[in-house]
Amino acid sequence: MRLGVIEGDGIGHEIVPPTRLLVDEALAVVGAPKVEWVPLAMGHSAIEEFGAPLPEQTLTALDDVDGWIIGPHDSASYPQEHRRGTPPGGVVRKRFGLFANVRPARTFTGLRSVASQMDLVIVRENSEGLYADRNMFAGAGEFMPTPDVALSVGVITRAASERIAHTAFRLARGRRKHVTIVHKANVLPMTTGLFRDVCFEVAQGYPDVRVDDEHVDAMAAHLVRDPSKFDVVVTENLFGDILSDLAGELSGSLGLAASLNCSDTTAMAQAAHGAAPTIAGHNRANPSALFLSAAMLLEWLGDRRSDFLLTRASHRISAAVAGTFEAGTATADLGGLASTSTFTEHVLARIHRR
Repeated sequence: MRLGVIEGDGIGHEIVPPTRLLVDEALAVVGAPKVEWVPLAMGHSAIEEFGAPLPEQTLTALDDVDGWIIGPHDSASYPQEHRRGTPPGGVVRKRFGLFANVRPARTFTGLRSVASQMDLVIVRENSEGLYADRNMFAGAGEFMPTPDVALSVGVITRAASERIAHTAFRLARGRRKHVTIVHKANVLPMTTGLFRDVCFEVAQGYPDVRVDDEHVDAMAAHLVRDPSKFDVVVTENLFGDILSDLAGELSGSLGLAASLNCSDTTAMAQAAHGAAPTIAGHNRANPSALFLSAAMLLEWLGDRRSDFLLTRASHRISAAVAGTFEAGTATADLGGLASTSTFTEHVLARIHRR
């Protein structure tokens, strides 16, 4: 198995290497073959070496790997000439058709959190919506006809809505068999109304899964009040981005916000948080989100290859992170005292436990 590994910017240099180590250890413990890692450049290091934040060499190399782990990018700090256009993460998602962004959120024993009980997954349509880098074949999705007027194009299609709905319902079948469709059809009846209606049509093919729907504003309130009522939440791009960040904070910190970007054939593990430049280099970053994202990647690969060793390795990583929290070890964003390296050592130790 060949996996790409991209450190990116900011805290990426502190959380990506231990994630790679964690994957190696988990695979070794369960008896799986070693990974062939393919280090690739992105961000400031790529600008220095190749003159671009996401060089063509990196994209070409990604064509030949089975999946990849990617750190955050800090495009706001790039030189002015490299801030224009689509950020590196968006370029990768678009080139490889990573239409599904799967973002779990749960509470952990031993951690303080706003939510008392939560174990849900937000399935976010990742290829269209109101995002300017994903809704036009050519040109920009945002434009200004005058200096005082700004417009944005939002795109919802039947095809994209169908495939993300199937992703959500298939996922729900392996969980608690409940899907909630989130939309804003009361004020956006043509766009988010189409999304809602197509999801309900797809639901007819999954009679064993309970389905309901919520307006996005009501959904935000329900998540704060009682997130335990939800299992799999499927929604369009912008709503999914906002709700998943909210759910991450409700679980204790965005440092827990794992994420998998995938198509039917390719997957990328990338934590939902950013590069956190203010703490970069201080050994304070929480690597949990990327650890859990890597576990999701192994599980995704295990499912598609029918390889139970990859699935077992995935579960070992997830259990080791949860066990570390339960034992009282956490980073500063979670109210703990552990550094990045100390937290990693504790998780690695638990990888080897039965």
